[in-house]
Amino acid sequence: MPRFAKRSGREVMEGHVRLPEWITRDRVKLSELHAMKTGLRQAGLHTVCEEARCPNRTHCFSHGTATFLLMGDTCTRACGFCAIQTGKPNLLNPHEPEETAARVAELGLKFAVLTSVNRDDLPDGGAAHFAATIRAIHAQCPGVGVEVLVPDFLGDLEAVATVVAAGPAVFNHNTETVPSLYSLVRPAARFDRSLAVLREAKRLGMALFGDDFRTKSGLMLGLGETEDELLGTFAALVEAQVDILTLGQYLRPTRHQLPVKAYIHPDQFAELGRKAKALGFRTVYAGPLVRSSFNAHEVSQYEGISIV
Repeated sequence: MPRFAKRSGREVMEGHVRLPEWITRDRVKLSELHAMKTGLRQAGLHTVCEEARCPNRTHCFSHGTATFLLMGDTCTRACGFCAIQTGKPNLLNPHEPEETAARVAELGLKFAVLTSVNRDDLPDGGAAHFAATIRAIHAQCPGVGVEVLVPDFLGDLEAVATVVAAGPAVFNHNTETVPSLYSLVRPAARFDRSLAVLREAKRLGMALFGDDFRTKSGLMLGLGETEDELLGTFAALVEAQVDILTLGQYLRPTRHQLPVKAYIHPDQFAELGRKAKALGFRTVYAGPLVRSSFNAHEVSQYEGISIV
């Protein structure tokens, strides 16, 4: 089966693939980000929305929501798709959990999303820091739901247990792409390790919190994967009892990251979304600008398929 990659002569200008209209019609308006960014800077907090140059940051920031990036803005890994800087991270800020909770309260959020850089330098990969932040939000903001988007903790299932026990409503870990592309896209990760993290999170979450607990994973499309590879990856995630699947278009953050191999048409997203839902996911959220934390509150409560 041919890969999705397909470029015409008209699409290529000066070595770059021209963005299709379904991507360019939603541009980031930096003027709308000022108030949220000012508040975050004053609190000394980071968001993955900015660090990873998410295309949805106008929508989320202008609606008073953000995905908080814990444990600094320097990652111990160098994934091929990611714009977050790589290097030796600083020591953890012990006040960050309380400061994040205070910002959640100040913003009046109903649902908070927490993620982090990879912290392979820490014995537990930062799991205790995640847990402390979840507990701080629950204490300061009763009734606020929390979603975590965690790294793989190098396969440490005790670290997974630490995070789950703190009581997030949604435990998200992105597989990002199909296994054949891991050496290029996620060279420090392993697909089977990611599946084990998701499977263990579901087992523990169900035991502690019952059917209200959700697990979630997401993939980027357009890196050179085939449809057969995608369907095989979807099936593996269903086998690991993942509830929610997100599918979005990979967009190159800067010229230093992997190039886009193909821009997937919205109709293709719709077809893949239907096939994924038929495999057994509770919820599928798919579309070119979908990111794993986009509309996270709505997605956590929805059952079915949504193409945006």
